[in-house]
Amino acid sequence: QPQLVESGGGLVQPGGSLRLSCDASGISMDYTYIGWFRQAPGKEREGISCIGGSGDTTNYADSMKDRFTISRDNTKTTVYLQIDNLRPEDTAVYFCAADLTIDYNGEYVCGFRANQYDYWGQGTQVTVSS
Repeated sequence: QPQLVESGGGLVQPGGSLRLSCDASGISMDYTYIGWFRQAPGKEREGISCIGGSGDTTNYADSMKDRFTISRDNTKTTVYLQIDNLRPEDTAVYFCAADLTIDYNGEYVCGFRANQYDYWGQGTQVTVSS
């Protein structure tokens, strides 16, 4: 059974940085798209970024292109989300998710609809406050 575990969240002051990790098991990471999402209290889950199996392709939600950087280390089956210049409005639970779509034509672009993803982690809390 595939499993995703997020870590790296915590309390950080505005302007600080965090690197979140998503550790995967039970998944062939070379062929798996991984996405990062977040959900703030009282708000809908929103997509941040996603990355292809080889790490060559990435996609960012329009509002997330400036301060968020996704990367992966397949030797460690880990995907990272670097968040810089954190703001109070970044306070949320951050989730990673696995999209097991097989890209037969080399044209697939990972996205930010929750129903594109097959497995989800439990999330890690990020709180930005002074």
